[in-house]
Amino acid sequence: MAYSKSEEELSDMLQGQKVTIIGGGNMGEVLARGIISAGLTEAEDVTISDLAGDRLEYLGKNYGVTVTGSNREALENAAVVILAVKPQIMGEVLREITDSLRGDELFISIAAGIPLGFLEENLGGEARVIRVMPNTPALIGAGAAALAPGSYATEQDLALAGEIFDSVGISIIVAEELIDAVTGLSGSGPAYGFMIIEALKEGGVRMGLDEDIALTLAAQTLLGAAKLCLVGDKTPSELTAMVTSPGGTTIEGIKALERGRLKETLVSAVEAATSRSKELGKGEKSFVNGL
Repeated sequence: MAYSKSEEELSDMLQGQKVTIIGGGNMGEVLARGIISAGLTEAEDVTISDLAGDRLEYLGKNYGVTVTGSNREALENAAVVILAVKPQIMGEVLREITDSLRGDELFISIAAGIPLGFLEENLGGEARVIRVMPNTPALIGAGAAALAPGSYATEQDLALAGEIFDSVGISIIVAEELIDAVTGLSGSGPAYGFMIIEALKEGGVRMGLDEDIALTLAAQTLLGAAKLCLVGDKTPSELTAMVTSPGGTTIEGIKALERGRLKETLVSAVEAATSRSKELGKGEKSFVNGL
């Protein structure tokens, strides 16, 4: 089981090293904020490149990072390069920066569907690369990220990448062939959770609760249930038994969920999303291989 780390537990592996983030979108911003707020490195050692001038102005003003419209310029003296660009432009970005590489950088890619082999090949053949599948709760420091190491990534590289993503949630290590399963579970999973919360809210409203109160209770209840799963030593089934008594209210609610095949439906959702991720991955591979 993976746990988020406190600021005291995060080491100083990045201290004094320059981190470059290519792509100043939402996830690029989140990672910059996490790295800085966790004290992994100083803001002055973080550089973000992007084509949008107004976005760069915002990032520089709010986080004190160095900003530039040139990916080549951003790479100067970078020890860690986070590729936070859309999959469709990854090939273009790699072609642009290849001639500017020293050969000792660690690359971390969060671009969905872009395989490690493609990244390694287009970064010089023996580049140290880690592919990451994050999810949207990273926006509030509650993300879940899966890290898949490339052929040349070291244990220290994995530890360093883990610290970066632990700064915005938790991280785990998986083989690349499991990234699609991660996408189907935690990548798409927040949407499943939102739907469950919405349904619980509607149930509360139907039973007479004010809509805002029902939403707050539903969201906090799911948050509490999730925390119990993460911090305790009991399985979800054991935790369910703790709040279920014969003839009580919870067992009646569970019976209704079983009639509605909630568990089977959620399992099917993960399977369907995983299958779609594999299909999209094949499409991305075809796309990038044709660049």
